[in-house]
Amino acid sequence: MKVLVVDDEAHITHMLRVLFQKRGHQVVVADNGESALDLVHREQPDVMFLDLNLPGKNGFQVCEELRREPQFQNLPIFILTAQGQDVDRERGLAVGATDYITKPFSPSHLAGLVQQLAERSPSGQA
Repeated sequence: MKVLVVDDEAHITHMLRVLFQKRGHQVVVADNGESALDLVHREQPDVMFLDLNLPGKNGFQVCEELRREPQFQNLPIFILTAQGQDVDRERGLAVGATDYITKPFSPSHLAGLVQQLAERSPSGQA
């Protein structure tokens, strides 16, 4: 599977890159909202992990823009953020996030999410 990680914290993107690559997934990384939108269109990822606090367009805006495009309406988008308030969670789900995961997160949980998606994908790629 191709995983897009969008976070402006280098240690987070590095950790997630290593986590997913060790499990045989391709990983692309963006550190701001505009780059994320560009990469989604160019790379066509199978799943996206999206931080909210990004330079330029924030994660809410990125998710909302993608959900307006028919080809990305079913893209699994997992918001991965330190913003743990209920209002933020509700907004994230309202703009179309598949799920809302707060930091600190369990790397094994994220790996499990991607594995479940891989098992359900038509190509069966893990």
